[in-house]
Amino acid sequence: RPFYHYFFKGIILEYVQSDELKIRSIDLLNLRPDTDVVALVEEIQKREPLITSSYKEHVLYLLKRLQEKLEEKDDRKFNLFKVLRAHILPLTNVAFNKSGSRFITGSYDRTCKIWDTASGEELRTLEGHRNVVYAIAFNNPYGDKIATGSFDKTCRLWSTETGKCYHTFSGHSAEIVCLAFNPQSTLVATGSMDSTAKLWDIEKGEEIVTLSGHSAEIIALSFNTTGDRIITGSFDHTVILWDVGTGRLLHTLLGHRAEISSAQFNWDCSLIVTGSMDKTCRLWNAMTGTHIATLAGNSDEILDVCFDYVGQRIAAASADGSVRVYSAETKKCIAKLEGHEGEISKVCFNPKGNRILTASSDKTARLWDAATGCCLQILDGHTDEIFSCAFNYKGDTIITGSKDNTCRIWH
Repeated sequence: RPFYHYFFKGIILEYVQSDELKIRSIDLLNLRPDTDVVALVEEIQKREPLITSSYKEHVLYLLKRLQEKLEEKDDRKFNLFKVLRAHILPLTNVAFNKSGSRFITGSYDRTCKIWDTASGEELRTLEGHRNVVYAIAFNNPYGDKIATGSFDKTCRLWSTETGKCYHTFSGHSAEIVCLAFNPQSTLVATGSMDSTAKLWDIEKGEEIVTLSGHSAEIIALSFNTTGDRIITGSFDHTVILWDVGTGRLLHTLLGHRAEISSAQFNWDCSLIVTGSMDKTCRLWNAMTGTHIATLAGNSDEILDVCFDYVGQRIAAASADGSVRVYSAETKKCIAKLEGHEGEISKVCFNPKGNRILTASSDKTARLWDAATGCCLQILDGHTDEIFSCAFNYKGDTIITGSKDNTCRIWH
């Protein structure tokens, strides 16, 4: 029986075949408010045998929901809802669960805290790490588990509901600085300053494979949306594409002339974007590992890159205080976001793809129009640099995390 997740402009089907969980994605890039969805479902049915007549109504319902969202006017202004004096030391990262009902904060104080988004109340503190909790994630779309990666060289897996620690994953010989769950929530991947990444079995609590191939620290990793590939970005100037099932190195993406800062797949798993301290982004074919284009123009290091949820636009945040938005199709710069007075360490699109959120060392976060590059709003009030920010899935709540030890919720 397929299980559906719908995204803006896409549906992911999960199904079991020969006792193995499989994933297929259907992209809906051409869906518009005036699209005939009944005809579209019939067209999808022809291409996708998994969507039998018994599931047709459900898919139709999902498409109508998506259409409604596309039609919604988006001129909202965000107001500060709450300042959470979250930790006794600076925050490292913030992350939402899929529905946005909960979020988590990691900190130099060695803890991760779980928060209720609607009330701003702290639900629980995850304690046990012996050093900075640097990387954090929910196992979205499920959200019942949390992974924390620490400078103590371990990763821990926790229950969201009870705060119980299921497993402590030990084996890295240096700090863990990045982690991710696969979409099926069967694996967690950790990247470390020891130049390796590891894949861990969530149920058994065991290491499955070590991904060895980099000659310097791994500081970025990302699964594709089907979960069969993972990329790792390193200070050795390369990104490696791995096969998740076998742990085999498939391709090394060569060309950057300095450390990698960020790497991500697009939604349909066809492209990879990488950002580097060499001031450029590069676009790669995710199947062959070949270089497609170099996106240049920034005057300083690229600190973060991301695709929108559809994979049509790429945002690259720079230490020069600006963001450039590129078309994935034409590879041209289509907007420049200028106004921050310090480096931008984090950039993300809202789920709809029409807004961009940036976090800067100038103590502000800013909201931008993705098409025009106009600054729509400045979220100010933090008293030190902001290095993490996130939208919830509906796009109507923002969280910002700062070196000032606080986290702010904006509605």
